[in-house]
Amino acid sequence: MTTPATAPARTPVSARRAIAAATIGNALEWFDLAVYALMATYIGSTFFPEGAPGAQLVQAYAVFGVTYLIRPLGGLVLGAYADRHGRKKALVLTIWLMVAGTFLMAIMPGYDTLGMAAPLAVVVARLIQGFAAGGEFGAATSFLVEHNEQRKGFLGSFQFASQGLATLMAAGFATGLTVVLSDEAMTSWGWRVPFVFGLLIGPVGYYIRRHVDESPAVRESPNDDANDGGRSPMLAVFRDHWGGLLMAGGALVVSTALNFILQYLPTFGIEQLGLDDSLSFTALLITGVILTFLTPFVGLLADRFGRLPIMVPAALLIGGGVVPLFVWVTHVPSFLTLATAMTVLGILKACYFGALPSVMSDVFPARARATGLSFSYNTAVGVFGGFTPTIAAALVAGTGSQISPGYYLLAVSFVSLAALAAAFRTRGVR
Repeated sequence: MTTPATAPARTPVSARRAIAAATIGNALEWFDLAVYALMATYIGSTFFPEGAPGAQLVQAYAVFGVTYLIRPLGGLVLGAYADRHGRKKALVLTIWLMVAGTFLMAIMPGYDTLGMAAPLAVVVARLIQGFAAGGEFGAATSFLVEHNEQRKGFLGSFQFASQGLATLMAAGFATGLTVVLSDEAMTSWGWRVPFVFGLLIGPVGYYIRRHVDESPAVRESPNDDANDGGRSPMLAVFRDHWGGLLMAGGALVVSTALNFILQYLPTFGIEQLGLDDSLSFTALLITGVILTFLTPFVGLLADRFGRLPIMVPAALLIGGGVVPLFVWVTHVPSFLTLATAMTVLGILKACYFGALPSVMSDVFPARARATGLSFSYNTAVGVFGGFTPTIAAALVAGTGSQISPGYYLLAVSFVSLAALAAAFRTRGVR
């Protein structure tokens, strides 16, 4: 254990290094995911047999969703590894696995060259990336919040601020490429450019993570305490902390569903509203700026005023406001309305998920935190996030109503509100 005299002296430098180490891996993870979602139209044309363009789009999004099924497994395996052997070792491992999946996407020939082997290879690439990403959230979030208990809202917010940065970079690539390149060039090779860029992040992330200090909670805990008395962290989570799994996953539901709705909206603007490709992606670029820079500010406010007083109103406004925004966008289809709607949703999302990582962390003890966070996060993302673009596209196709995805988001907002209420009552989360 450290003494009160020594802890403050090391915290600022250690916290800054923790932010850098955690955010660069998160940025790579979410950059890859955002690029796949934004490039789904071109990926569908490259890897799936010719047919109706709408069918190719649904197939591409289906692969996007199917790969999320392996994320809970990756969360259990890599989360338990982080709880047993340390956050640092797990973070180094996950970034190399994510680079491997991104590499396959960057070089994989299309259906015209490999036939059915092409879409199968894409699935393999997404499975590798999904497995690695499964362990990233728990290890990185634990690593962040454990560096300073008094500033855990602010430190934890960088988990999601890095997702905003990834969205910003992905939207920047999508906007720039669609302006400069023709549709033929985008389908042929242009969509691969962001994946090649993603490969450059890997070595930088490895270097930073390799040379960062381990989490104080790991350094200061005896081995038997870190391993929950010798039991597997997986067993400890399911035997003793299943309530935490429900609360953490439930609190995440509305945030992750909204995240993928935001990624779906540019394609919605292109396919359903007839807007220009580059303008639609520019709207997401604006949202990425909001999520990147507003989220840490919300984390600061949460440390000072409490987390639930910020998150609960944000969840209520998300649930109550998304349908009117969809109605407005569909009745007045223009870049201005799409950009305004996405700006409003981006602000609400930042207000909700700025404090969310620290809330999720508080429902688990340190000895099983990475495992619990990883499994709850990836289960919720897999069920309510990975298939959200597919659900949104299917709702529009099945009902003929362009506002139907808004009702889905309205429904899941109530799930998160119930989870926050349970965390308040049973864990004393404020």
